[in-house]
Amino acid sequence: EKSTATKVIDKMYFNDALSLWLGIERIEESQGYCKLKMKVREEMTNGFGIAHGGISFSFADSALAFACNSYGKHAVSIECSIKHLKSIHVDDELIAVAKEQSRSRHLGVYEITVVNHHSILVALFSGMVYIMDKEWEI
Repeated sequence: EKSTATKVIDKMYFNDALSLWLGIERIEESQGYCKLKMKVREEMTNGFGIAHGGISFSFADSALAFACNSYGKHAVSIECSIKHLKSIHVDDELIAVAKEQSRSRHLGVYEITVVNHHSILVALFSGMVYIMDKEWEI
């Protein structure tokens, strides 16, 4: 039988048009943790010919969303930031890993690392979420 984390993330993922458009693949998930993969496409680039910053932000934000909702309670971001450390290029394969740093009844803090297919850290994303009392219907 699937874990609560997988059931919740299934429900979120298959209704998440942006994550699906990004081509995100789920690699691993558990309570407070999520590992995702995606490949950068031409239509994700900006005027400099590199991936738009919103792409890595959205990718990391999806990892955050899946990790923080994995306990079965609705959670939404209330503050997020990203540091773009290296350029991301077309055909780069990215891995995002979301790890919970702390969680209380209503607040959670997460760190998400994004590396490329050379294992080079390309972005570091931080997010704080508000955890609601509402349970996911799974």
